[in-house]
Amino acid sequence: MKKELIKIGICGYGNLGRGVELNIAQNPDMELAAVFTRRKPPGALKIQSDVPVVHVDDAADWRDKIDVMILCGGSAQDLPQQGPAFAKMFNTVDSFDTHAKIPDYLSAMDAAAKAGSHASVVSVGWDPGLFSLMRLFFGSVLPNGKTYSFWGEGVSQGHSDAIRKVNGVADAIQYTVPKAGALERIRKCTDPNSTPLELIPPNFTAREMHSRHCWVATKDGADEAQIERDIKQMADYFADYDTTVNFISQEKLREFHSKLYHGGKVIRVGKTKEMSDEVNRHALVFSLKLDSNPEFTSSVLLAYVRAVYRLAGRGEYGAKTVFDIPPVLLFPTGAEDAVKKLL
Repeated sequence: MKKELIKIGICGYGNLGRGVELNIAQNPDMELAAVFTRRKPPGALKIQSDVPVVHVDDAADWRDKIDVMILCGGSAQDLPQQGPAFAKMFNTVDSFDTHAKIPDYLSAMDAAAKAGSHASVVSVGWDPGLFSLMRLFFGSVLPNGKTYSFWGEGVSQGHSDAIRKVNGVADAIQYTVPKAGALERIRKCTDPNSTPLELIPPNFTAREMHSRHCWVATKDGADEAQIERDIKQMADYFADYDTTVNFISQEKLREFHSKLYHGGKVIRVGKTKEMSDEVNRHALVFSLKLDSNPEFTSSVLLAYVRAVYRLAGRGEYGAKTVFDIPPVLLFPTGAEDAVKKLL
């Protein structure tokens, strides 16, 4: 008997949506059913797969044809409205990544998903997502310590998308760069040759840990000075960082800034104490180096599709985060097989 495949819809066909389409082929328990777009006519959107392209206004007609909808819109403007609307109609997974606003977004998604008797997982990816799990695990295992998250050097999809929403911007790429001084200061926390003061885990501001570098192509007649101000003053994205805005032609942007690499690391430094009062210092590190940010993020989204599908099948409705999902629900062949192969 042929195993039933999870039927997936993609809403939004930017870099992330294309990554999802590409990586569905690597998951033998899934198939793409349709791509949803705001373009009119929807047929103007060219995709790689031989599936229907549907306007988002007609999404309700697909309620019984989609098992899980992957929402690939931006966090700045798309998902706050689109997420709850779709959660009433479908089981959903998304990568909402405005960290400060996740609690409010989760609450809105939970109400919408329960109203529609659906399951949703929000803020899935590598950060938020895998990095969030590491921060939870590391802090639980080593409670006497401090956790640091570094992103980059690499392209931030969410921050790039936020710049593209600024009035007068035609296209943009944003690079997040960790500050070497902050990394070196953390390294000294577990170095036996460090001074007593250097062994104390430091407190950093956001500005002390990262800088942000923006490359922006503008529309004809745009006010570059105003665009720079709008970017640097953007709350939750750039206001708390040293931000550089560089203006460049659309052609140069495509030529020199088309690679979507990224990565980063979560570091926790801490200590345990033996009966002799001797302090033992420890460092826990989780790191990623990604050739393609959207392709990797889409791979994480697809793993959580499996979990959402299983939760919905059990009637466990509402919105959850990665903290709420038992890891075994991600595994393609189920819990028993995971125990045999991995435990």
